[in-house]
Amino acid sequence: MDDKGKIRLLLVEDETDLAGIISETLSEKGFEVRCAGNGADGLRAVPDFRPEIVVTDIMMPVMDGYTFVRKLRESGSAVPVLFLSARSDAEDVVRGFELGAGDYIRKPFAISELIVRIHSLLGHRHQETDPMQTGLPVTLGRFTFDPATGTLSMDGNSTVLPSREAALLFLLSSHIGETVPNPIILKNIWNGNDYFTTRSLNVHITRLRKRLAADPSVSITSIRGIGYRLCIQFRTQ
Repeated sequence: MDDKGKIRLLLVEDETDLAGIISETLSEKGFEVRCAGNGADGLRAVPDFRPEIVVTDIMMPVMDGYTFVRKLRESGSAVPVLFLSARSDAEDVVRGFELGAGDYIRKPFAISELIVRIHSLLGHRHQETDPMQTGLPVTLGRFTFDPATGTLSMDGNSTVLPSREAALLFLLSSHIGETVPNPIILKNIWNGNDYFTTRSLNVHITRLRKRLAADPSVSITSIRGIGYRLCIQFRTQ
């Protein structure tokens, strides 16, 4: 947040009227909003504005939302991203999650729902009582995970995880060797339990597995139909 306590939100939307409505409403709700009409303008706005969250359309001229988010991630940014779009096919939703989005809302939508989704996505960064902020670094095999910053490190190399990946790893690492039920994960991190949130969970698990693959002693096991378990295989001399 800035000194005034406002959350910086970058809105990338080519429908001028809709962008105006969203911007005005969010500004009244404590956000500092900057608008961009396409992905290219959005990318140019990021370095200066330093958004804490990005809300972006998909179908836009010059540069679409998928390309925008892909380039955003390639630049090293882990800022939370929420897609809003009239496209609602499951393949479109999954593609958005795979590119690094944290949530997806379909047009038409109620502004109140958008606000709830934004706060849910920002969740662990802006809740004063958030346990992640007070959590101590934890050792996961050769990895060190710092929940306060969302940083995963090994052998001098560090990566700041996107917000939901960090929250998911924090939840699993708080119950090493135990199965965390899917409903608990979805309620705590996605604040909901439906087809799309379940698909998002699957994508985030896949991402974490790829990140942890550098140390074979660390694994995330799927307990079919129940949940996930973070396992550490301790080596004996």
